[in-house]
Amino acid sequence: MRKLTRTGLALTGVVLAVVSGGCGTGEAGGGTTGAGTVALDRALHDALPQEIRDSGVIRLATDPSYAPMESYGTDGRTVIGFDPDLAAALGAVLGVKVEMVPADFDTALGEAKNGAYDGVLSAMTDTAEREKKADFINYFAAGTSIVVQRGNPRGVIDLKDLCGQVVAVEKGTIQVDLLQRSQPGCGARPITIRTYKTNSDAVLQLRTGRAVASLTDYPPAVHLTTDARTRAYFQLASTVQYEPGLYGLAVPKGRTGLRDSLRDALDRLIRSGAYAELLERWGLGSGALTASSINAGGGESGTD
Repeated sequence: MRKLTRTGLALTGVVLAVVSGGCGTGEAGGGTTGAGTVALDRALHDALPQEIRDSGVIRLATDPSYAPMESYGTDGRTVIGFDPDLAAALGAVLGVKVEMVPADFDTALGEAKNGAYDGVLSAMTDTAEREKKADFINYFAAGTSIVVQRGNPRGVIDLKDLCGQVVAVEKGTIQVDLLQRSQPGCGARPITIRTYKTNSDAVLQLRTGRAVASLTDYPPAVHLTTDARTRAYFQLASTVQYEPGLYGLAVPKGRTGLRDSLRDALDRLIRSGAYAELLERWGLGSGALTASSINAGGGESGTD
C-alpha cells in the first residue's frame, strides 16, 4: 500500500500534500504523483481517544495479496494500493501515523477484537456475521467476479458452470460462503472448494491448472485480467458481479471513539475530493461512495 505521508506529523494546522511513490509496472502510475491535498483537522485530532493521541499511531491489519486494494510493492516489503493510500490520508487528517500491518485475512478481525490491532483495513466486505466482532466504516462498493484461465478452456460463464469443478478461493472470504450456498444447485456434482491462506495462493492454483476458476472481488479480478504481468494468464468469466456489497474499515466493538474519528476523517476526505482522486489513481472510480456509513453492509443502520 502506497506511502502517503506516513512519517510523524507536526500538529501545526498546515496543509499536507498526500503523495504516493511509484513502485514499478502496474502500480498505478509510477513516479511521484500528487494524490490530493489533505489538511490536518485539529478538532478531529483532539477528538481521538486519549490512548491514540498519546501513542500517535493507529495500527490497521491488512492482507497484502489483493492488488489494487493492497499488495506488496516491488521491494517485497512496502505495502501499496488504494487502502494504504486511504489509511495514510486518514492519518494526515487526524494528525497521527497510520501503520498498515501485514496479517492473515482469515484471523485479522479476531486478532483486532483481542487487541492486536486497532482495526482492519483490507478490502473486507461488511457482513452481519462480521459485525458481531467489529463496526464497519463503509468506504467502497464491489461484488464478486469469477476469474478463469485466458481463453476460458472450460467455458465457465456462471456459477452453475462450476458444478463438478475445483475452485480456489482465499480462506475466510465471502466467496467461500457464496460457493457453499451455491452447492444445492449442483445436485450430485458439487463444487470442490479449496481454500488458501492468501488470494495470491488461490490464483496460483488457477494459473497452474489445479483449479478451473478462482472467485475474488471485482477490483482484484480486473487487475489480474488487465495488468501487464498477469493478463496473459487470466480473464473474467463474465462481466457479472455477484452479490455487490460494501467494504468497511473494521474497528472492534466498544471502540466507538476511534470509529467515529475515522468515520469523520473519511467524510472529510470525501468532501474535499481527495477520496475521489485516490480512487481515480488506482482505477477504482466505479466503486466510489458519495458518503460514508457505519454497518450498512450488514443490514444495520447506515448512519449512526
